[in-house]
Formats: sequence, structure tokens, C-alpha cells
Amino acid sequence: MKHIIAAPLFLAAALLSAAAVAAPQCTTAPRAQWLTEAAIKQQVLDQGYTIKVFQVSGNCYEIYGKDKAGKNVEIYFDPTDGHIVKKKGG
Repeated sequence: MKHIIAAPLFLAAALLSAAAVAAPQCTTAPRAQWLTEAAIKQQVLDQGYTIKVFQVSGNCYEIYGKDKAGKNVEIYFDPTDGHIVKKKGG
């Protein structure tokens, strides 16, 4: 009987954990209105960041890289205008 109750609780905890680390809501605009990946990458480089990994996460552009001081960063950008929505590190 304990296993029957424990399994749904474990599943609920796992889903909540996954939601907590999911990408933030960056935009509701359709992809046709997004800036190109090349344009965002250039904006990021112009701001002094280096890019180790660039990817699309949900409705965000996301980078893993370093800031001007060489500190690791993870940054989510709004793909319609390139502003920072969420930043970790640096």
C-alpha cells in the first residue's frame, strides 16, 4: 500500500522540480517575429559576453558563456528584441 501512495507523490515532486528549472517565459510572439540567431549572437558579443553554447529554450534564446570579467553566465534573452529576461552567474 505504501508503494501505491509513494509513486504518485514522487511523480508530482519530479514534475514540480522540472517546472522550476524550465526556461522562463520570454515572449508570446510567433517565431516569424523573432530576430535571427545571428543577430542575437552579435548583440551578445557586442555586450562583451563570450558564447560557449547558444540554443533555443522554449520561447527564449539562451546562452552559456562568460561575461567581461570571465565569470560563467547563463542568460535567457527575449528573441524579439534581445533584452535579458533572466541571468544566472556573473
